[in-house]
Order: sequence, then C-alpha cells, then structure tokens
Amino acid sequence: MSDTENAIEVKDLSKEYMLYSRPADRLVEALGLSRRVRHTVHKALQNVDLTVKRGESIGIIGKNGSGKSTILKIITGVLSPTSGSVKVNGRISALLELGAGFNMEYTGMENIYLNGAMTGFSDKEIDERLDSILSFADIGDYVNQPVKTYSSGMFVRLAFALAINIDPEILIVDEALSVGDVFFQAKCYHKFEEFRQQGKTIIFVSHDLSSIAKYCDRVMLLNDGVKLGEGPPKKMIDDYKKVLVGQYELPEPGLRMADDEEIRKAASASAGDAGNEQGFEGDRNPETLEYGSMKARISEVWVTDENGVRTKAVIKGSPFTIHMTVEVLADIECPIFAFTFKNVRGTEITGTNTMFEKSFLEPVRKGEALEITFSQKMNLQGGEYLLSFGCTGYEGEAFTVYHRLYDALNVTVVSDKDTVGYYDMGSETEVRRLPIPEGRQQETE
Repeated sequence: MSDTENAIEVKDLSKEYMLYSRPADRLVEALGLSRRVRHTVHKALQNVDLTVKRGESIGIIGKNGSGKSTILKIITGVLSPTSGSVKVNGRISALLELGAGFNMEYTGMENIYLNGAMTGFSDKEIDERLDSILSFADIGDYVNQPVKTYSSGMFVRLAFALAINIDPEILIVDEALSVGDVFFQAKCYHKFEEFRQQGKTIIFVSHDLSSIAKYCDRVMLLNDGVKLGEGPPKKMIDDYKKVLVGQYELPEPGLRMADDEEIRKAASASAGDAGNEQGFEGDRNPETLEYGSMKARISEVWVTDENGVRTKAVIKGSPFTIHMTVEVLADIECPIFAFTFKNVRGTEITGTNTMFEKSFLEPVRKGEALEITFSQKMNLQGGEYLLSFGCTGYEGEAFTVYHRLYDALNVTVVSDKDTVGYYDMGSETEVRRLPIPEGRQQETE
C-alpha cells in the first residue's frame, strides 16, 4: 500500500514524562546540583503503532489515563513524542479538550478568524464559511461575547462548528461532545455520518461504547499506555469490558482466570448428553466470549416461547422467557444475575439484572444450583440479536465477575410490522375526521 492511501501512520510511538515530588527537585536536577535522580518516569505511551487508511473511522477506547488523549495530541502536533514517528497526509481539524486553540479573552467571532488563520485559511475563506459556522454553532449573539463567559455547552458548539466547517480531510474528536446537550450531540453524530459518506477520515475517542460501535470501522484498545489490540468494534469493546473488571490478563497466582476451553469442557461434563442436545453447548454461539473468577458458573442458557417450548425465534409482541442455570462453586454474599441484548454491531440494546429488579438479594453457598428466569414481552424490532449473560457481585467495594458469557445465544425476532429504531413502543393509533369549519366548506365547494 502506498503512503498516499494512508491518512495517518504512527510507528513505535512512545511518550514519557518526568514527575517530581517537589518543584525544587526539578530545579536541582535541571541545574545539575545533585547526582541523585530526583524524578520518576511516567510512560504515557509505550511503542504504539497505528495505521489509519483514508476514509476510515477509527475509535480509540481505554480507561482514564490509558493514553488516548496523549496519542491524539501527538498526532495533531500539540505534543512531541519521546520516540517514534507520526506521519499525517491531509488537513487535520481537531476538537480536543475545551479551551484548546482558543483565546479566552477574545470573542467567539475573533476566535473563529484566529483559528482559521492557524489552520491556514485567509479571512476571505473564513468569510465564505462564516454562515455555516454560525448556523451550526447556533449560539446567537453570544458569538460577539468573550468566550470566557461561555458555558461549556456553548463553547463546544462553537469549537465543533469551526472544526467541521474548515473542510478537514481528517477530523479528530476527543470526548468533547459529552458536554453538549442531546440535540447538539444528535446534530454532531449526523455530521459524522455525512463525513463518512464523503470519504473523510475520523479518529474518535469516547467512553460512549454505543457510539464507538455505531460510527467506527475499527477500534484500538489502550491500557496504561500499551496497545492491547485493534480490530472490529465488537471484539475490542468486549476486550475493554474485560479490562474494566481486571480480567483481560491472568490475575495474580491463585486466582487464575479460567480460559474458554476449560469452561467449555466443564460445561460439557456437567450438562451431559441431553444438555448438549438442547442446552449450553447445543444452542450457544461457538464464538462466545467468556471469562470470570469461576466462583460461580453459568452451566446452561436458553430461551422459551409463550408455550414454554425452547426456541431461537420469538414472535414480536409475544411473551417469552430467558433462562439460565448457575452452579455455585464458592460461597458468595449476594450474586447478581443479568442478561443483555445486543445487535450484530455490538451495541447494547436492552437488558436487566436481579439487582435492578430487586428480585434476589440473598447469599448463596458452595454446592447450590440455581435457575434464573426473566419473563417479558418481546418488543424489539424484527431482526437478529445476540444475548449475553452474567453472574457478578460485590466483594466489599470491589465489583467482581464470577462468570460472563458474551453473545452466547442468537435470537431471531420475527415481525410483520417494524417501527423506527430498536424497539416498538406498542403505540395504539387512532385517526379521527374533524368537522370542516363552515367557512372552509364553502371554499371546498
């Protein structure tokens, strides 16, 4: 692939900061007044590689402090790397943290022209785009007030309006949209979709996993400055969830996380031949992602229709029940049992758990077996969905995963009437003819 086909190339990128306990230590070390090292090294990024093709939408996810903002600042030139290289082919427009690139003493209008000049546009070129910028920002006369008087929502409106209207080839957004109101966020995401259709490149950092799944072609997962992987949004989001509960890698000795093959063998042995025909092994997705400390194990999952018959297809509008059986392998103070529906892109649509429902808040003991059922009416639109299961809990203040099964079952919703969005509100509609006013009757005659 030629370089021109890549919008961004990041190779072996590292960023280190020297941290000092006291300002005096920085001065002493800078002046060479002591041979003792007075700083510690914080590695914000460690040997990260990333290639972004033209027209791709790339998401970057990870916990706070994982290096997401740092890599964006290096790509945009705000920071310099400690080592490694970054190559950018195309005009970048970036929306980083609030305040970046704006002079707080200037008015919004003055900042529009200031930022335009910094991006390489003449005043005439900004004049041609001014109506579009002001229309998108929609902050009225506040554009003539100093930006230091703006609310965070007004600030991000102006910043995003400017970022998207300077004809960027590469748009970089770092979580800034979370401060806007819901209507502005909807407008921004609509603009994202337009940019994608125009073949522009987008790099998007967000904790909103649904937006990451919807708008990104590929996702990179960072943790403590290290790239854990990159790939389809669904796979990376599932890995991120494992990171959040400390089970992406093997825990400390003695609490080894059971791997997929061990759990699969244990489930097979427990379920028996009959279970393999209709239960955990027979119905479940062979690509199921599963992990946990295994203090409890989900041994079987299935769905039944309104007649109690096991099924993988549910008619829209009909009652159905989700079942899971759990074997308790250690004493647990208060387990939480859950299910979640996701679409094929990995966006969580709906779900619940026994804590939300306040249906089971009791301790369980080693050797017990439990059957959990969730009964409800199917209101999802017709289509294919993936059903996930979980058994979790709290040990003191720590949230703990005992066993999770992501995308364990495929459920098909059969429908002859679909509405807009993910689910049907079950609206009852009525249209009544109203009498025509006397004056208008004569007009129609």
